[in-house]
Amino acid sequence: MSNDTLDKLVWVCIYAGLFIVGLGIWFVEHHLAAGVSLAVAGGALVALGGLLIWLRSRRP
Repeated sequence: MSNDTLDKLVWVCIYAGLFIVGLGIWFVEHHLAAGVSLAVAGGALVALGGLLIWLRSRRP
């Protein structure tokens, strides 16, 4: 995987994760279990994006 592809994947993970977290927070009012599940899944995507940033910083 090239560095450019990794950079794009980082930002897709972070922005998609933040969107899903926001959607989960909004959805909690309507269905608690689904809202929490969405928020957790979005948080995991944001964490993956952070991990990929760290990985990218270690590559030449």
